Amino acid sequence: MSDATGLKIIFAGSGEFGLPTLRALQKSKHEVVQVVTKPDQRAGRGRRLTPTPIGHQAADRGLPLLRTGNINAEVLPPADLMIVIAFGEKISPEKVNHPRLGSINLHASRLPKLRGAAPINGAILNGERVTGNSVIRLAQKMDAGAILAQSQIEIGPLETAGELHDRLAVDGVDLVLKVAAQLANGTAVELPQDESQATLAPKPSRESAHLDFARPAEQLARQIRGLYPWPGCRVRICDAEGSEVARMRLVRAKAVESDEGPRWMPGEITVAGTVQCGAAALEVVEVQPEGRTAMPLADYRRGHRWQAGLQLRAID
Repeated sequence: MSDATGLKIIFAGSGEFGLPTLRALQKSKHEVVQVVTKPDQRAGRGRRLTPTPIGHQAADRGLPLLRTGNINAEVLPPADLMIVIAFGEKISPEKVNHPRLGSINLHASRLPKLRGAAPINGAILNGERVTGNSVIRLAQKMDAGAILAQSQIEIGPLETAGELHDRLAVDGVDLVLKVAAQLANGTAVELPQDESQATLAPKPSRESAHLDFARPAEQLARQIRGLYPWPGCRVRICDAEGSEVARMRLVRAKAVESDEGPRWMPGEITVAGTVQCGAAALEVVEVQPEGRTAMPLADYRRGHRWQAGLQLRAID
């Protein structure tokens, strides 16, 4: 039997969110006896077979790697604990209970809030000021297992979903290692979730990134930040005749008061350089021109048109 400082661990994950934890496990006294991830997928213009981030990391570091489209049909090695992070597949009770100490999951919200595929996007879209991670028992109902540990971090006023993702991924490392040790030495405390407080955070779609400038500026600011870098809120800049001047993604923005409202239609750039909305105005802080990297709007304006009377129109 393994002790608290040296568990035999199965790691099941696919997305980038689990990378910091996998790296930390390999540096710890634990032994990763199996990494399970999704099969390589064709991606990019060349449609080359591309491994998942976890698959690439495991292969690069020489970890035992199983690429599979159905973990429930596989034979897993003996283990003390299975850690599941951003895996993307429902795991059967047989496999959940296969390790001696069972299976745990790192989820990027303070459960029971924001269950589902996109808790990080959801936190920003909902206007949450704080979020965190939860380590839970893996359950058959989505993200509904008993809570073993939670963290809490503040969301920055201009923070994007991509930035929050990276901070939470790092934040989760200590939480997972702490729970692993507690399970091993018998001190873990499991608290059931309050189902009456549960909310959902569904995966965003390209349609969800459509900007309607007739909506309040505060909602649009959250939409822009909460959906960057994917799917990204894309716009065309058009002149008064409707001719396209440029295309870009909006990266971050904030709502500001405006006394120019009656003069402008929703989506039009005002004299102050803000974008008129249904309520208040949108101050665009950072943009990503088509085919280029993100940059402050102030830098963009030095060489491109962004003046009163131009209009931003959403790209579907």
